[in-house]
Amino acid sequence: MKKPELLAPAGNMEKLKMALIYGADAVYLGGKAFGLRAFGGNFDYAELKEAVDFAHRLGRKVYVTVNIFPHNSDMEKLPEYLAYLNEIRVDAMLIADLGIFTLAKKYAPDTDIHISTQANNTNWVTVNTWADMGASRVVLAREMSLGEIRTIREKCPVELEMFVHGAMCISYSGRCLMSNYMTGRDANRGSCAQACRWKYALVEEKRPGQYFPIEEDDRGTYFFNSKDMCLLPHIGDVIDSGVDSLKIEGRMKSVHYAASIVKAYRAAIDSYCEDPEHFELKQEWIDELGKVSHRQYTTGFYYNKPTEDDQIYGTTSYEQTSDFVGLVLSYDEATGYAMVEQRNNMKKGQEIEVFQPNLPGYRMILDEMYNDEGELIDVAPHPQQLVKMKMAQPVEPYTILRRDI
Repeated sequence: MKKPELLAPAGNMEKLKMALIYGADAVYLGGKAFGLRAFGGNFDYAELKEAVDFAHRLGRKVYVTVNIFPHNSDMEKLPEYLAYLNEIRVDAMLIADLGIFTLAKKYAPDTDIHISTQANNTNWVTVNTWADMGASRVVLAREMSLGEIRTIREKCPVELEMFVHGAMCISYSGRCLMSNYMTGRDANRGSCAQACRWKYALVEEKRPGQYFPIEEDDRGTYFFNSKDMCLLPHIGDVIDSGVDSLKIEGRMKSVHYAASIVKAYRAAIDSYCEDPEHFELKQEWIDELGKVSHRQYTTGFYYNKPTEDDQIYGTTSYEQTSDFVGLVLSYDEATGYAMVEQRNNMKKGQEIEVFQPNLPGYRMILDEMYNDEGELIDVAPHPQQLVKMKMAQPVEPYTILRRDI
């Protein structure tokens, strides 16, 4: 059995490092232009090189999104950008547009091309056509079933990538016009306003100005509001389908999200590939998915066409069971103290969970904290305040400290 790649989102350098340290085989990220997450943080030229160098030192890969649908004005600077990605040795570029594909073949000849899900890759003829043109991988549309994916795998020798976790888009493979129409922000050039998450009312053609509520209850209805995809409980079916890369959505999500979701999928993939016949889904993996900010989960199109049960009508709010309160920067084995960067209010007497990249996690009572002047404190209220704290057991750098909500 070939173990699939685990591919994680990286909205900025910190998220990139956390995703890789917590077990991702590769990350995908965007530059400051030409990607579909204009508000995701993203990387300037120097940061792109730093990201590639960091990943390559770990033996991991970096894929850069160049997946906008460009207009004429975008074309002037694209050759320089593509040549730079080629120069710094990114492992692949994610592309949806045929024009950018053509430029990439010319200006980045040493860099693999992955065809983005925004290209609506839903059948084996399309997949093979991209492969014949020189693509090394095709990212399948989210709107595909397990049976369709298996058929494409049987008929297509090219690498295949599929989404297994994260937000679902109301528009086909993310090709949205709502954001542009309602706000002037073009989702297909990276500026989605998430208009599908808003609350709507009904207007009848001959009664302009009269707004009729669409109500499930007194809070109204968010009838374009999809649940999030989650295929971890079905990881056996996913791996057996023969896809080469399993992709987590979420470049705009938090560091906590990047670490937690990656580690849960890493454990499940490794466990299944080690012994498929005796694989058991562990509750701790499922619990981990609930600790980070998310909408309710669904399997999307994977087994059946979505129904009303795959939408959330009452709210656009997220849910989670844990808060990220601190990040371990270093640990002194001689004294048992860790240097921690505060990420949320921490107080003496709180029970915190110690969530580590490699070592087993544990729980402890937060009992002893010092500020950067060496003064004993009962609370750490300041954003990103440096705190020295006594740990109950050893910890490793990049460990997340969190508390139950």
